[in-house]
Amino acid sequence: MWDKVKAAYDEMITNWNLMQSSDLDSAGDDADRFQSSFYTFVDEMKEWLEAREQKPRTTDEALAMPEIAELYDELPGPLMLNFETELELILEGITREEDARYDE
Repeated sequence: MWDKVKAAYDEMITNWNLMQSSDLDSAGDDADRFQSSFYTFVDEMKEWLEAREQKPRTTDEALAMPEIAELYDELPGPLMLNFETELELILEGITREEDARYDE
């Protein structure tokens, strides 16, 4: 199951890097692709955390888990707070509505 989280993370990072080097013609599409992949990664992380016997209770506990810590340490700085916020929502059992996640 962690393989799905890691694959979603890798895709999200690829899309982040593409978005960072976008030209004006592709910037909107690249941003949409990144946003979608970010929330796919968050969804995979949620499934992985919910399937664990020992679930972290706090964001600090989750970030201290070796698997999550490795990904977090590799995250680009601008994404750290977004990831922490999503992780906190996962641990609190709050699910965002689709409209709140994707500005469609």
